[in-house]
Amino acid sequence: MYPVLFDPARVRAVVVGRGPGTVRRIRGLEAAGVTDITVYAPDADAVLGAHAGMRLVPRLPGPEDLGAATLVLVAGLEDAVAGAIAEAARKAGAAVNVEDRPQWCDFHLPATVRRGDLLLTASTGGRSPGLARSIREHLQRLFGPEWEARLESLAKARESWRAEGLGPPEVSRRTQEWIDREGWFG
Repeated sequence: MYPVLFDPARVRAVVVGRGPGTVRRIRGLEAAGVTDITVYAPDADAVLGAHAGMRLVPRLPGPEDLGAATLVLVAGLEDAVAGAIAEAARKAGAAVNVEDRPQWCDFHLPATVRRGDLLLTASTGGRSPGLARSIREHLQRLFGPEWEARLESLAKARESWRAEGLGPPEVSRRTQEWIDREGWFG
């Protein structure tokens, strides 16, 4: 696996499917700040319909629908349908993730902990989502809500140091001094 973080402002996401896995994917994209999301669900239940809102298209996507997508996430569909969508999306140039089908995935969705702009992830490359979930729960206990403010204060200090003209090695040194002084890790 090669970890990559996408700029949410540049992502055009297509979510295809039904059920709770589809809702989780919509929520995950929203939590990341992705706003360009289209949801294809031919038989959306009330929960999925509520989460998709005006973004819901009540059918499966065709190749033309997948052409502008950066990411395509598929969940809750039968293998034959999910596989065909994955293949069409990949041909259209999109990166694909199919729930519980690592063989069809270009990327995997890690378990995440968000504290403002601080993002902590755990991944098993799709081999054991339950282990990734347990690691996420452990990270949630270690990194509580206070980390959002910690990052914000350190980021402001970094901006100030960069405005003073300090280079990366000095900024890195000051960052480590800040962390040590605050006692964040020991």
